[in-house]
Amino acid sequence: MTLARVALVSAREALALDEDMPPLIDALTARGALVETPCWDDAAIDWGRFDVAVLRSTWDYVERVEEFLQWADRCRRVTRLLNPPEIVRWNTDKHYLAALAAAGVPVVPTRFVEPGSDADAEFECFLAGAAGSVSVGAVTEFAGFVVKPSIGAGSRDAARYRRSDAREAGAHLRRLVVAERRSAMLQPYLDRVDDYGETAVIYLGGRYSHAIRKGPLLRVGDGLVAGLFAPEQISVREPDAAELRVAAAAFAVVPGEPALYARIDLIRDDHGGPVVLELELTEPSLFLLYGTGAGAALSQAILDRAGPSPAR
Repeated sequence: MTLARVALVSAREALALDEDMPPLIDALTARGALVETPCWDDAAIDWGRFDVAVLRSTWDYVERVEEFLQWADRCRRVTRLLNPPEIVRWNTDKHYLAALAAAGVPVVPTRFVEPGSDADAEFECFLAGAAGSVSVGAVTEFAGFVVKPSIGAGSRDAARYRRSDAREAGAHLRRLVVAERRSAMLQPYLDRVDDYGETAVIYLGGRYSHAIRKGPLLRVGDGLVAGLFAPEQISVREPDAAELRVAAAAFAVVPGEPALYARIDLIRDDHGGPVVLELELTEPSLFLLYGTGAGAALSQAILDRAGPSPAR
């Protein structure tokens, strides 16, 4: 019997920080798999010798996203890559929020500000509550707001501001859009996050597995995240029926084959209803240690999908 060869793909700085890696390795090894943890940008790796490559903690891709996406396409040609490149390409840019909103999924109100646009004018219109050329959700009155890049991970380059911080926020936006020519997002800060936190609903193998609560990540005056991700306060949470419905609706919008894994991050709007903050399908922490049998479920789903790449 040939043992399945599994690559759990990471990055040099991230490997020691990935808390999902040990339980997943243990679960796969217990099922007879041969497991390695290569870095996605290691040119010496022959990806074709693996039966399946699973994106796990490739948390450094943000600074070179096109290089990462090109690697994903090359990898898929020689092995089965999960999640597949079409999902990854769709998910690495948070313009997917527009696709969710178009499908009727409630999302956090968002105004996108694109390179080449007048960043200052877009910012003033956002503060005034006007709809943008690319915007989702209705922006109502708000005391605080968030500036962040459309392509980002781990809350890096994201910051929370008050209206009185407009000067600093405008400079942050101009840096992203004008100096760095990156698409950026403006979102009202929904105050219920401070009390309720976020609910991360986790799907494994195409079905709901478990959920966790994340405490508030962005606080006024904290500055930008320096490392690969912002420190998180995590605890087990049982999602309510409304959260499960919104998570299922968001998962149904994901293009292509059913995702191997997904994390749908939800917060509460001003009326207490759940809305999607982010849909994580590329390299999310899945908090396997917080879900009973989660490592076993993911490992079995990986082995069920191991085999020749559809592109071969």
